[in-house]
Amino acid sequence: MKLEFLQRKFWAATQQDLDCFVVDNNGFILISERSQEMGRFLGEVDGAVMTQLLSMGVFSQVTMYDYQAMCKPSSHHHSAAQPLVSPISAFLMATRWLLQELVLFLLEWSVWGSWYDRGAEAKSVFHHSHKQKKQDQLQPCDTEYPVFVYQPAIREANGIIECGACRKVFVVQQIPNSNLLLLVTDPTCDCSIFPPVLQEATEVKYNASVKCDRMRSQKVRRRPDSCHAFHPEENAQDCGGASDTSASPPLLLMPLCAWGLLPQLLR
Repeated sequence: MKLEFLQRKFWAATQQDLDCFVVDNNGFILISERSQEMGRFLGEVDGAVMTQLLSMGVFSQVTMYDYQAMCKPSSHHHSAAQPLVSPISAFLMATRWLLQELVLFLLEWSVWGSWYDRGAEAKSVFHHSHKQKKQDQLQPCDTEYPVFVYQPAIREANGIIECGACRKVFVVQQIPNSNLLLLVTDPTCDCSIFPPVLQEATEVKYNASVKCDRMRSQKVRRRPDSCHAFHPEENAQDCGGASDTSASPPLLLMPLCAWGLLPQLLR
């Protein structure tokens, strides 16, 4: 069944002055009257309802870990002193700085003659790439992020949320034979006083001892007990064939032809 067909049937059956959502068992919106909300997490769209569903036990929060994440390095040092570098590292850094300044000097004074406009453009590209390189420096890290899971023991629930000047009513019910939930809320009450429930990842900070223990606890992959080099239903003639690959003479001659034509094109 296509999603568009399901949406048409859904809106035909729910033509009322209510906000109706179909969410999955992880709280992501599959069907909404507003297309920009589809695919987003319910906690981002309506933090008040998601907070209430968590407190009622309809959803539970589970912490997941990403051991292959990339994080921005901290921009501050533990002390005000500059880190020590070796003489070779200092020499390489100074050489790199001089080369960068030389390139900027050539671009600034337009030593390339008629290439002034292109030199200005190249200078702006150089500045942008150099700045972007500094901003995009990442390092491996571990992160944790929350995941929300529906508890199937609760098939139906309803509640009232106190939102200051108004009260927001909602009803949630499990759709039979699926992992989906039907959520109906009152759109007339503004509950923006509740913060959104986000799934942002945060870096896990380890001290020295915990970091060493975690590295020791990582299991090393072991080889399987037996080797399966073939399968009775596999046709070996349909696989491989890399050893039969041969060089194509036209492809080998193309670089030579291009090298011979290049001086004529530059005249």
